[in-house]
Amino acid sequence: MSNVEKVKTVPAAKREKAQKKGDKYYYASQWSLMMRKFRRHKLAMASTILLLIFYLAAIFGNFIAPQGTEQYDGGYVNCGPTPVHWFHEGKFIGPFVYGLKTERDPETYMLVFAEDTEQIYRIRFFAQGDEGGEYKLFGLIPSNLHLFEAEEGGKVFLFGTDSMGRDLFSRVVLGAQISLFIPVAGMLLTLVLGLFMGSLAGYFGGWVDTVISRVIDILLAFPSLLLAITVVAILGNGTQNTAIAIAIFSVPSIARMVRGIVMANKGAEYIQACQVMGASHSRIIFTHIIPNAVSQIIVNITLNLGTAILTASSLSFLGLGVQPPDPEWGAMLSTGRDVIRAYPLAVFIPGIAVTLVVMSFSLVGDGLRDALDPKLKNG
Repeated sequence: MSNVEKVKTVPAAKREKAQKKGDKYYYASQWSLMMRKFRRHKLAMASTILLLIFYLAAIFGNFIAPQGTEQYDGGYVNCGPTPVHWFHEGKFIGPFVYGLKTERDPETYMLVFAEDTEQIYRIRFFAQGDEGGEYKLFGLIPSNLHLFEAEEGGKVFLFGTDSMGRDLFSRVVLGAQISLFIPVAGMLLTLVLGLFMGSLAGYFGGWVDTVISRVIDILLAFPSLLLAITVVAILGNGTQNTAIAIAIFSVPSIARMVRGIVMANKGAEYIQACQVMGASHSRIIFTHIIPNAVSQIIVNITLNLGTAILTASSLSFLGLGVQPPDPEWGAMLSTGRDVIRAYPLAVFIPGIAVTLVVMSFSLVGDGLRDALDPKLKNG
């Protein structure tokens, strides 16, 4: 084969490959194109993975946490993290922790915990927990199996303990079940109320639109946290009332967005055709109009979830949300602030958890917004 033929063959193969790739892109669905663009957003993808880890840890929290919410040990109050070792005197013996002994700090004269290298406690995996660590997996299956546990007499405190001798790692993991799912419940309620109010206002107009719009304006007049505090102060603290407070301050943004979309589409020819064919108002709204707003609703809900988690934690921090001894992250921040100088981990650990989750939801929302924006170049 001559050199000229070789030169002609290579570009032809490339053109054929490019054509196939172009055809695949041309015939891809809207959601396929969206996912392709979203995967190119590196921060959004990393945040999605991080959120997935947090939620999996929350779902299997009782199994991952070595202690339950009601377990404590008064002999290990404000203990620092216990390092996990693999070698003892140069010999590999697997993961283990040393025993703990108390010493007095020569500068502060406070009792501190130090490792006792003469005591070795191996870490067992998939082990039965101590008394008080029983739980029901998924709320159905009784179990006392935990991911890891030290041998009898040993203590594993990956993040240390709080002022009552409770394991911080266990409380952060178990607290995720509250801090991550209360805002989700609140946003689901927001979605239902926002779709209902926005659809009615945008489709029927007139006095219905006027009344709903004025209610939305009143809610928007209050700062979100102040409105949530007002709602909780009226209804009382607790898990359900916190979710309701989140729903009430989040409704205006969803309702306004849905109202605008319904108003923009209700005069379209395909809607008029549905009316001529005798379709009911509810069928027109929820079958033909609302699907056009799905992408915008997803972005709005995702961006608001971060705010909802931050608000729920703020309410618990102020003593108006979930109350101790439930291990909610905001309540843990409130409990740890009294000893922040001596034992900063009691505040830093739940604070970092809140920060990472809120930041991740914000980045995922930005990625979804960019992926669903038709004005941006397809990637």
